[in-house]
Amino acid sequence: MIAQVAGHLVAKDIDRVEVMTEGGVAYDIAIPLGVFEALPRVGEKVALHTHLVVKEDGWQLFGFANVYERRTFTKVLGAKGIGPSLALSLLSVLSAERLVAALRAKDIATLQSVKGVGRKKAEQLVLDLADKLDDLAREPAGAGVRPAGAGVDDAIRALQSLGYTPVDAEKAVRGALDAGAPSSAPELIRASLARIGGRG
Repeated sequence: MIAQVAGHLVAKDIDRVEVMTEGGVAYDIAIPLGVFEALPRVGEKVALHTHLVVKEDGWQLFGFANVYERRTFTKVLGAKGIGPSLALSLLSVLSAERLVAALRAKDIATLQSVKGVGRKKAEQLVLDLADKLDDLAREPAGAGVRPAGAGVDDAIRALQSLGYTPVDAEKAVRGALDAGAPSSAPELIRASLARIGGRG
């Protein structure tokens, strides 16, 4: 198991990063939106808590800002019918804290705000996980402050990376701006996802 990866940030995108370790090995790591928002500049040092998913068609490494976020991801992977991509989307749209709160409260509507989670899947998540979250009751201490994002273009790309079409992504972002959402990418992304979820 690869539990952590630390090194210099070689490249970053909305949904993945490349980290070069001191040993000269570069790791391609999939990340949720919250990690992207907190990343340093390219070339600076970064450390991520990681979870390795091994499948028949290859290995995939997922990176998180803290242990709590990683544990939430692995817990969600234990639910029936939830693969790593959907688990990552749940963390991207809701954040680990909000996801755990929604599961504990059996909040089907909040879970359904994530693309790919219909009512049946949301109910399955609650059935499988609602009573198994005692070890995730506390929020992580020392979570970093998220810096401002890069604006409208980043927000639109983020929505596209989560599966929305370019037209729908731009429409949601423009709608969020018109409604008074902040123009920084992180806040704009969340406001846009909330609008999409509300329409769904």
